[in-house]
Parts: sequence; structure tokens; C-alpha cells
Amino acid sequence: MVHSAYDSFQLLTDCPTKIDAIESYGSKLLLGCSDGSLRIYVSDSSGADRSPPSDPHALRKEPYALERTVAGFSKKPLISMEVLESRELLLSLSESIAFHRLPNLETIAVITKAKGANVYSWDDRRGFLCFARQKRVCIFRHDGGRGFVEVKDFGVPDTVKSMSWCGENICLGIRKEYMILNAPNGALSEVFSSGKIAPPLVVALPSGELILGKENIGVFVDQNGKLLQADRICWSEAPAVVVIQKPYAIALFPRRVEIRSLRVPYPLIQTIVLPGARRLTKSNNAIVVALEKSVYGLFPVPLGAQIVQLTASGNFEEALALCKLLPPEDASLRAAKEGSIHIRYAHYLFDNGCYEEAMEHFLASQVDITYVLSLYQSIVLPKTTAVPEPEKLVDLSLDAPQLSRGSSGMSDDLETFLPQLAESDENSALEFKKMSHNTLMALIKFLQKKRYSIVEKAAAEGTEEVVLDAVGDSFTSSRFKKSNKGRGNVPINSAAREMAAILDTALLQALLLTGQSSAAVELLKGLDYCDAKICEEILHKGHHYAALLELYRSNSMHREALTLLHQLVEESKSNQLQAEPIQKFSPEAIIEYLKPLCGTDPMLVLEFSMLVLESCPTQTIELFLSGNIPADLVNSYLKQHAPNMQGRYLELMLAMNENGISGNLQNEMVQIYLSEVLEWYSELSAQQIWDEKAYSPTRKKLLSALESISGYSPEALLKRLPPDALFEERASLLGKMNQHELALSLYVHKLNVPELALAYCDRVYESSVHQPPAKSSGNIYLTLLQIYLNPQKTTKNFEKRITNLVSSPNASIPKISSATSFKGRGGRKKIASIEGAEDMRISPSNTDSSRSDGDADAEESNEEGGSSIMLDQVLDLLSRRWDRINGAQALRLLPRETKLQNLLPFLGPLLKKSSEAYRNFSVIKSLRQSENLQVKDELYNQRKAVVKISSDSMCSLCNKKLGTSVFAVYPNGTTLVHFVCFRDSQSMKAVSKVSQLRKR
Repeated sequence: MVHSAYDSFQLLTDCPTKIDAIESYGSKLLLGCSDGSLRIYVSDSSGADRSPPSDPHALRKEPYALERTVAGFSKKPLISMEVLESRELLLSLSESIAFHRLPNLETIAVITKAKGANVYSWDDRRGFLCFARQKRVCIFRHDGGRGFVEVKDFGVPDTVKSMSWCGENICLGIRKEYMILNAPNGALSEVFSSGKIAPPLVVALPSGELILGKENIGVFVDQNGKLLQADRICWSEAPAVVVIQKPYAIALFPRRVEIRSLRVPYPLIQTIVLPGARRLTKSNNAIVVALEKSVYGLFPVPLGAQIVQLTASGNFEEALALCKLLPPEDASLRAAKEGSIHIRYAHYLFDNGCYEEAMEHFLASQVDITYVLSLYQSIVLPKTTAVPEPEKLVDLSLDAPQLSRGSSGMSDDLETFLPQLAESDENSALEFKKMSHNTLMALIKFLQKKRYSIVEKAAAEGTEEVVLDAVGDSFTSSRFKKSNKGRGNVPINSAAREMAAILDTALLQALLLTGQSSAAVELLKGLDYCDAKICEEILHKGHHYAALLELYRSNSMHREALTLLHQLVEESKSNQLQAEPIQKFSPEAIIEYLKPLCGTDPMLVLEFSMLVLESCPTQTIELFLSGNIPADLVNSYLKQHAPNMQGRYLELMLAMNENGISGNLQNEMVQIYLSEVLEWYSELSAQQIWDEKAYSPTRKKLLSALESISGYSPEALLKRLPPDALFEERASLLGKMNQHELALSLYVHKLNVPELALAYCDRVYESSVHQPPAKSSGNIYLTLLQIYLNPQKTTKNFEKRITNLVSSPNASIPKISSATSFKGRGGRKKIASIEGAEDMRISPSNTDSSRSDGDADAEESNEEGGSSIMLDQVLDLLSRRWDRINGAQALRLLPRETKLQNLLPFLGPLLKKSSEAYRNFSVIKSLRQSENLQVKDELYNQRKAVVKISSDSMCSLCNKKLGTSVFAVYPNGTTLVHFVCFRDSQSMKAVSKVSQLRKR
């Protein structure tokens, strides 16, 4: 016997006649005896110690005494009877079926057609009665009064031994098989055979399903006879009667009563020995068993007592099932009992190696996680003030087993336990490892299932604090303290967050002990509340560097993370990382870590980026650029800590956004280039192998920067240049200072590269294309022409002029324009602008008898003993840039001895262009004259307009007749007004305009 579900009590003894049928009505017992009488018994409550019954309609656990006897109740002994409580009727089966009114037993109906019936079934919901006699099944309906109406009558293959309603159908036990009879149409369908020995037995369940007996087995079927499940109720032998009283099925045998659970696997709960038991029925609160001349009552043991029995005997599943049957008003008691049973069951399963099942019951018990974690002493938990001690959570007599846990080869803790188990027994060590791994895996699943709700509460608590802090809740903020996770302010009594810290810290350790390092990393990547100090020590000791980095990141411990990363990178380079030989760390890992920090801690980014700047220069500089760190800050830091990378950073910065780099940084970049070039120049000069036309990569960058950017100070750079070298750089700087003549002189006389001079002129000219004519730099070519024609003049005191230019604080020469003068013999002559070239005329006297400016310059040059003019370069310039040079001014500069034939490449296209322009302007002039004539003709036609004035003509302003008054006509030719009205209207418009202007 598992436990006592029912208490047996003898209700009456020494019945005068044999009992054939038994039923209960309220607290009374109705006995159908073999002599045809009906005996009614009531509880014997005459004793003074009898207390008033709690339920007057329930059987009492007291001796019963005869109240009265109804003799001749039936002519023949009763086969069975049933109380229909909803209709206050007593249904009895004897030679026929009779209905009597309760409680006075008045006969209201006798179904004569049921004469010879041996079995019946009543459908209380619809008031339908079906019975079987011989090979017929009849159906009657109660009409609600004193009569019954026949509904159906069906034939069946053989005599019916057992029957029961199942919805619209009737299940029949016919001799050796079961059949389903469709009540509306009479269709029969076979189910299965009932066995060879025992008669068929049909038992209806409260759910509408059926249990069909097959020998000693009970098979579950639905209302259509289909099998419901593979499990079966196995009785000790074939029962005579089975009644259902949840949660048990009670079966009657000749010498005993068996009580089995209705839960799979339908175990035997209790056996009550009652020799000679003949009848079994169910009352409101008990099971009634009739022997030949006595009656016993089986009263259910209170559920609470049954639960205690089951729990004490270790039948936790049955105890939990009974807890669900506790009444709703005992919800708190039910929850407490269920929790206690779940915990005891969990301990039992844990002790027997069923770790996952144990954790499921810990989860169902809603026990605090610290209680479960107390089973794992190898897991270190953070100290807490808000969580109660585990032993105070539940009141149990069991002692929780204290098991130490380790990993399957991944933890140092496990290795310390193995020698204690069996140093020489490898099998024991392996078994301990397996057990430890299984316990930890079960713990991981438990913590993961608990984690969502706990972390959600902690996050909600944090959100609430942020809101309170935002609205300035001084009372709340005064109770805050700094958490150990670095996640902001945490209340002192933050129970939710402390619990989350315990859970995440334990979960991380369990994952590491079971070798799930990747899962630990994923845990730390999300929202976690791991205790930083404990986890840092564990991760560092176990060499779980990837997880340790995520821990630092989640707790904003970026300096510690970057320090560790740098150490790992250095160890990877030197092949000294022994703990994780597969995992390597590259400098790129530091860069990836720094990317999210650019906006929050730029100084930390700059500090640790210096560690990888030399090994990954491009990626590091791209980090500065993509992270939007202020360029001035980066430049200043690089200048102090990595000056050799400063120029590269500024190069990339300029390439990304030329307008985004300040003039100060542009000047800084050019200064860096110049310093490198000067150092290179010094080295070559010391070796006496300096060549002005040699270009290093840095010098090329310098020249390009001097031309492309404009944010630097040319005066400061010019002071740093050596006087006898780097003339191309000097020329570029002079050009930026608008010293075009000096710049061109350097290209021509110092570098001796006319092509550079021509390219310089082209840049100046093209940069001034979109400028107003007054600022045009077209005369730059004339400046170069003059330098070619008068070399001595341009080279004379050249160095002195540059020195004065550099030393002068406001050294600047205006751009060459139409007002630029060229010195010639006999004074200074102004050169006309290019735009007026087509209006100039060259007379024979000017070209033949007068001397040109070039002649004067040549004579002056000869007088000073200078070099000869560079006529070839002059002619080449004129032929290549004839369309950009003022022809008249160029001719005036040329010496007289210049042959006209040499000027053909210059004059030919120039004259062709001039003649084309002349023709084009002539055509334009003619078209404009024609247009002028057309306008004049239209004006004359408009003036010829005729306006007819009659005596009926009205003024459009005053609406009076014009008469002989002076009038005016509007331009449309039809609107007529008095001249006085027109004048007044014009004066009014003028006044209104003035007033509007004053208002503005």
C-alpha cells in the first residue's frame, strides 16, 4: 500500500435479509433486500457526544440504524437502483424499471416495456433512459412530469451485459465484444473484443470518455470507441464493478476493494480487504460497499493528510497531483505545499543523479536561486545584503547536499578534487568528472530559465532610476550608491539587481567550468550583471581572455581591457602565449576595440592608438578619421608622441576632406614636409651630391602641397629655405605671395626650365579666368616675356630683393593687371589690357620709325654688360600662347631686329582671330542697327494711333464726360481720362509709395 486514500468504516451490521442493491440519498442509506423490501437507514446520532454534521446531505462516519422498511417495494429482488438527485427520483430495476418520487417513495412511472431488462443507463443531462432486454435496446425520454416517452428501439446481435451513454452514442458490452450504437440512427460499429473469461464492463468517466474492461485490463476510448492512449489500467484480476471518484478508480473484487490512481501509470494506491463484498456504489462524499448483510463506507482521507503521507513516502508526483485538487479557497496553502514538495522532490532527484529533472522542480518551486546555488560550493557568489539566507526560504527537514562542481577538463577546481576521490582509480575520476559536468549543465539550464524574469526586473529598476534622476528626485538620488558593475547608480536596497548579479556571476562560472567559453562571451556581450571583481579573477586565472575583454567592455573598464589587449598582442608576437596557443591577438584587435570609444573618450583612444600606430599606421589613422576625433587634438597628440606619423595623418585628413582641415593644420603639414626636405638636402649637401632637379617622395609631396593648398604661411616657409637651393619651392612660395616676376625669374634663370615657367603662367591665368576683368592675370605672360627679353634686369640684385621681401613684415606685391608698368628707356610706359587689343591700331610710323620697348631694354642690357636676350624662348612663348597674350603689347616689347618671318606662328593665328572678331562684330553691329530701326518703326506706328472723342466719351476715373477738357490716353489706346484726373492719380500713387517706404 502506497498510502491511505480511504478510511474504511462499518456503517451497519446484521441486516435481517440479504442485500441485493444499495444506494445513498443524502445522508440516508437505501438497501434493496432479497425479500423485495426497501430498508432505509439513517445515522445513529442519539449519543450526546455527536456533533452537528458539517454537510447534512453527506454520509456520516457513524453507525447507521433502521429508520423504516417499505415492504413489497418490488415483487422480485432488486437488480440495481440509482438516485437521480437533479430530479428527486429513485430509479429501480427489478422485473421492470420503476420511478419513485423522493423522499416519500411515491410511484410516478413504471416502464412496462422494460419487463425482463437486465441492464440500463441514465443520461441525467438530457433525461434519457436506455435499457436492454433480450436482444433489444430501447430509449425513453423523461417528459419532465410523471411520464416517459419512447424514442427509439433498436435490435442488437446478442444479449447486452453492460452499457453506458457516451454523448449521442451508447457503448454496449455484448457478450464477448464491445460495440458503439449511434442513438439517432441505430448504426452499430465494433470496437474490440472483451476477452474470453470476464464479462464486458463499461465505465463512464466524468470527461465523457470510457474505460472498457478486457479481462483484468482497463482500456481508454473516446465517445466513438477510438483508443485514446497506449497506457492501460491493470487490475489484479477482472473487476466486477468500477466506480470513479477523482482522482481514483475504485474496483470491486469478491474479497477486496482496489483503489488505483487515474494518473499514468495508474499505480495501486490502496487495497481494502472486505470478504464477501457484493455491491459497490458512489455517494456524494464516500464509496459504499455492501456485503451480504452489512455495509461499509470508504471515506476519503483529507487531501492534506494524503499529501503528507505521499511526500513522506517519496511519492512526490502523486503528492503534486493531489495538490492540484485542493479547493480554490486554499490557494495559499496549495502554493506552499506544492513549493515544499517540489523542493523535496528536487533534492531527491539531485541525490539520485537526475540533475536536470531536479532543476525543473527547483524552478517550479519558485525557490530563490541562492538556495540552488548553495549546492555548488565551487561557484563563488558576490556578497549581498538584500537576499535572505537559503535555509530560511523553505521549512524543510532535509539537509541540502553540498556538492562541489568542476568542469570536464577546463577548470582548475576540478583537478583539486580528483585526488581526494581516488588518486589511483582513473575510472572514479572520470565518473566524478562526468557527474560534475552533468550537475553544472543542469544548473546552466536552470539559471537560463530564471534569467529572463530576473534581468527584466533589474533592467526595469534601472530604467525607473534613470527617470527619477532625470526629473531631479533628490530623495531617491540621495539613496544611490555606486555599483560594482560600473553601470551607473544603484540603490542600496536594489534587490532585483543584486539577484541579477548573483545569477549572472554563477552562470558565467558554470559556462566556463563546462568548457563553454563562447557561450560565456555571448553572455557578456549582452546585458549582464556579472560581478566584475569575482569574474575578473576567475577569467584571468583560467586564461579566458576573450571573455575577460568582454567583461571589461561591459563594465566600461576600457583602460584595463586595452592594457590586457596590448599584453596579449605582445605575447602573440613573441609566441609566449602558452595558455591558449590557438587564440592569437593582433594589433587590429586594439583598433577594433577603440572604434566605439572615439566619441566618448578620445584621449584614451589617442593614448592606446600609439601602441599600434607603427605596426598598423593606415588602420590607426583611419580610426582617427572615422571616429570624428578633432583633427587639432590628434595632430597635437601625434606631434608629441609620434611625430613621424603626423604628416601621414594630415595627408589622409586632407585627402578625405580638403575643406575640413584648418589652415593651421595645413601649415603644420607643409612645415613637416619642409623639415624632411631640408634634412634630406643637408644630407646630400654634406656629401656634395645635391642636385636641384632631384626629387624625393617627400619633396614631391611638398611641391604638390605648396600648389594645391592655401592655408599655410608662405612668408614663414620662405625664411626656412636655403639661399642657394630649393628654387622650385621658393618659386611656389613667391607665387603664393603674388611675386610673379620673382617666381618666374627663378624658373628661368635659376632652374633653367622654361617649361616650369610656362606652366606657372598657365596656372595663374587659369585661376583668374572667372575673376572680373579688372583682376585678370592675363599679363603674366607679358611678365615672362619681359624676363626673356631682359635677363640682366630680372637677375640684378635678385637675392637682395628676396631678402628684403622676407624681412619686410608687409611684403606683398599686387597682382599684375592692366596697370602694371614696365620700365623702358625714356620713362615708364603703361601696357593696355588684353580686352582692348582689338581696338588698337599699329601704324607704319610706329613700327618703322619708332623704337620698341624691346630695343630700349636691349640697349640698357648691353650698356650694363648683361647677357643676351632669350629670343628663342620668346618666340616659342608667343607661338604657344598667342591666344592669351595681348598682341600689341607683345610687339612693343620685341626688339626691332626680330624677323617678321619668326613671328608668323604668333601673328598668323592672332590676325586670323582678329579678322574673325572684326567680321563677327561687324555683323553684330549691323544686326543691332537693324533692330534699332525696327524699334523706331514700331514707335512711329504706335504714335500714329487715332483716338476718337465724342460727346459721350467718359473719363474712366471720375466717370464724367470729357467734353472739351484736356484728356490723356493710356497705352492700351482705349482708356480715356481727364488730364487733371490722371495727374491727381499719379500724385496719389507717389504719396502712397513714400508712406510705405517710411513704414519700412
